[in-house]
Formats: sequence, structure tokens, C-alpha cells
Amino acid sequence: MHKVLITGKINEIGLKIFENDASVEVDYKPDYPYAKILKIIENYDCILSRSETAITKELIEKGTKLKLIARAAVGIENIDIDCATKNGILVINTPAQNTNSAAELTMAIILSASRNVIGAHNKMKEGGWDRHNFTGSELLDKRIGIIGLGNVGHRVAKFARGFDMEVIAYDPYLADSKFEEFGAKKTDLKELLRTSDIVSLHVPKVPETIGMIGKNEIELMKDDVILVNAARGGIIQEDHLIDALKNNKIKFACLDTFEIEPMNNAVLRSFQNVVLTPHIGASTIEAQKRIATTIATQTIRGLHDEIVDSPVNMPKVSIMEDSPVRAYSVLTEKLGVLANILTDFVPEKIDFQYRGELAHQETSLLKLSFLKGLLGKSTDYPVTFVNAESLAESKGIQIQHENDEQFSAYNSAIKIKISKPGHSFTVGGIVFERRFQRITLINEFYFEVDAEGILLSITNEDKPGVVGNVGSLLANLNINIQQMDLSRNRNDGKAMSFISIDKQLSKEAITQLKELPHILDVKVISF
Repeated sequence: MHKVLITGKINEIGLKIFENDASVEVDYKPDYPYAKILKIIENYDCILSRSETAITKELIEKGTKLKLIARAAVGIENIDIDCATKNGILVINTPAQNTNSAAELTMAIILSASRNVIGAHNKMKEGGWDRHNFTGSELLDKRIGIIGLGNVGHRVAKFARGFDMEVIAYDPYLADSKFEEFGAKKTDLKELLRTSDIVSLHVPKVPETIGMIGKNEIELMKDDVILVNAARGGIIQEDHLIDALKNNKIKFACLDTFEIEPMNNAVLRSFQNVVLTPHIGASTIEAQKRIATTIATQTIRGLHDEIVDSPVNMPKVSIMEDSPVRAYSVLTEKLGVLANILTDFVPEKIDFQYRGELAHQETSLLKLSFLKGLLGKSTDYPVTFVNAESLAESKGIQIQHENDEQFSAYNSAIKIKISKPGHSFTVGGIVFERRFQRITLINEFYFEVDAEGILLSITNEDKPGVVGNVGSLLANLNINIQQMDLSRNRNDGKAMSFISIDKQLSKEAITQLKELPHILDVKVISF
């Protein structure tokens, strides 16, 4: 018998699924106080929550029987994923179950703004009429710029086309073919901000997107823009949004999510041209039924050690103890991280090539490891061995494997090429003695770089004095160089180096490096 503690309210259809399974005993305690949960969590195999309960390190460590943490929503900000993984606890969530609901809400608040529905409603409630004061705008032929063309974003694109709108989109993690499939014209962020009548955000909350719409981005927008955030709180810097509203820079702001929730910003509440909803993107009967059905079904599967559809983490990976794949899986994930940092395009194809002993192994784990590293920052939930391939497929990435005896002088090695029409990037590596990981290839540059610690990647014109200038600047910044590996490509007159340093560089230090003579690019990689 598996005991499940439910601390968030779910639709009764989910409770029925649990009730009909004799192997599960459920204690349904929605909004149960955290302090009381700590006192009883040791008795449960699973805790199922929404956003009401913080699944902290303290709670996880007190839950000595826990084998599953279930989240009846997409976001997992309230769960200590690292602690759960370290303790071998599977975490699952319910992505895509509220996609349609969130997209419909987006269109609802856009229409409310463009047709002044809220103001007209309030005036009528006060006994007024004043119909001519609420003249609005049609959506017909307006340009909507969608930032993030994922599950919700591409649904909004479909709805917008139904209103005969022009749809453009920015998503650095999506292959070009997906823009075409979703009926959106691909553009860069600045062009989207400059030219859109409506800017709608549909991005995950990750370090790259937190505060991504601030003063500079708002200044690029049209003076009569409608700005919409039905994604995650904190994507828009609310202080700068308020300034823009005060200065009449923004015609309307439509917000379903906020930096702090519940939202208590009295200034935002005071504007007549702001549409506010209390994070209700998923709050439809249909979405809640789908979420409850999914999370109940998947929780029972997870407790029975069966395959689940939406694992957030992967506590255990089983491979042969003596296989080189184990060591190479760690290196390959790092090569994926490296590819993500050193490229500025979304690949449509990934080619894996193997040499030597590695070519005779089951290498599917290496594919997943690379995708984990490459795509790890493209979502607001962890990319795992289980969901990595499906995530790549959703982004239009094709994968192929082959053995190539020519690309390396080592007995075993791996080389990976990511590409799209007009762009390609190749990275390779080797593991010595099953434990010493080395980066050996970046495009036409050959290395033997230890894949550990903090690495400074510098590409420059192959001119005298560059190494000395870099060394001097790092010394002035009190940065120690632990190791340096330089490679030259005489064909195009460029050089590339990896420098192992003892501490992180500030943004200002990186800018100083970029300003040195003959420097073409500077990136920092942390392993």
C-alpha cells in the first residue's frame, strides 16, 4: 500500500482515480499548513501539491519514505529538485495540460484591452453610458509579436491568425522549420519589440528570461503598444513597466502573472489602462480536469515503478558498470553545454560520430546526455534523460548516428556536429582511463582541454601579442591562470584558446577582454 499526501486542491476526477486504485491510500489535505506537514511527512511515499506547499530540503529530508513528488501544474519553483534527485526521489509534473486555457486567456485579455472592455464595464456598473469614450481598436491586420513559441505561444499564434493578425515571433531555442509550421515569421527580439502592435510573452522562467523586459526593451516598443504577460511573473521588470505607464509609453498592459504573488502592488492597481487577473491561465474546468487526471494516473504509475510521461528529474540511470559509455556520458553532457554557449543558432540537425570501442556500444545515453547539456536552458523545468529527446523533437531537431574511423587519432572518441542551413558547429572529446575528460575539437581547432572548472574561451585574429595582453589583463584583475591551451587555424588566420581560471569573471571583466586588440569573441563556461 502506497500512502499519498495531497496538499493542493485538485479536481474530484483525480481523487476518483486514486479512490479506485486499491494499491493507494490518500490523505486529502488541501492548504495544509507547512509546519504540520513536516510532522507527518515521514509516513508518506508521495506528496502531491500545487503551489501551496513549498517542497523544501527540510521537508524532503524528513520524508524518509518519499519516492515520488508530484506537481499538479507545470511550474516546479516550489520544489527543491536537486535535493529530491540526490535522495533518489522522482519528481513529476503536468506540462501542456493547461496550454489551451492559457492561450485563450491571453486572447481574452488582449481583447479586453484593445476594446476597452474593463473600463466600459465599470462605467456601466456605475450607472453611466459614455459609449464614445470607449472606442477601441480591431485586431484585424495588427502585428502581434510572440516571445516564446512553445506550447502556449504557438497556440496564441494560431488564435491570432484566426483574427487575421500578422504573427511574428522570437524564440532562440526553436528550429526555423517550427516557425513555418506554426505560421509565424521568425525575427530577432529588437525587431519584434520595435514593430509589434501587441507584444505577448510566453517564455519559461529561467535565468536568461528573468527581467528580460526592462527599460531598454520598453523604450524600443511603439508608443501605443499593448504588452501582455500571461507566462511567468518576473519576466517584466515591474518598476520600469510602471514608469512607462506613467509616461504614456504603453497603451495597455495585460498581466496575469507578477513578480510577487499574490500581487500587492498598489501602483499597478491604480492604472485604468492595466488589465489584471490573478494568475488564472490554467483556471478552467477543462484544464483542471486534464491536470487532475494526468497527475493521478502518473502518480500511480510512478509509485509502481512504471514509466511516467512527464518526469522532471531522473534519479537513476542504469548502464553496464564496465562500459565506457558511463564516463563518456558525463563528458558528452559537458560538450552539449559547450555547444549551447559557443553557438548563436538553433540546430535543425545533430550528427553523432563514434570511434573505436565506443562505436561498438549502445550509445543512446550519449545522445540524451548531449541534449541535456544543449537544451538545459531552454525550459523552466530540468531537461532529463527521459524528456530530452522529446524536447528536441518538439524543437524540430533531427538526430543521426554513425561510426567514423577518420576523425580522431584516439582509440575511442566522440564528435558531434550541430547544424542548420548556413550554420554548423562541431565539438569533440575523449575520455582517458574512464575518468579524465578532455575537449579535443572545436570546429577546425584542435585541443586537449580538461573539461573541469571555469574555462575562458577566446577567439581572436592570429596576431602577435594577444596572449600577452590577455594574461596581463587577467593578472590585473587578480585572476590566476591554471592552464591554457591554444590552437591556430592558418587557413582563416584565426586562433582559439581555452584558459582555465580560478574564479568567475564579472561582466565588466568580460567586456574589457572583448575590447582588447584582435579579440573576436569571449565566452565563459562553468563545469
